[in-house]
Amino acid sequence: MAVPKKRTSKSKKNLRKTAWKQKVQKQATRALFLANYLLKNKPEDPAIEKLLKNLNQDNSSSDSVDKKE
Repeated sequence: MAVPKKRTSKSKKNLRKTAWKQKVQKQATRALFLANYLLKNKPEDPAIEKLLKNLNQDNSSSDSVDKKE
């Protein structure tokens, strides 16, 4: 027979949630700084140039799809 587990306290839940939110915030901040840097400065690496070109094409194609609908 299944037995219910003990309930997690609010403090434990909030600690875990806060830790997760801080981790996500740090990653988002890094991503924004990297994006700003790549947009302002011309990247020397051809792989990064190719990636940016693909991203720009994807964004423009999704914009045109949105306009059609």
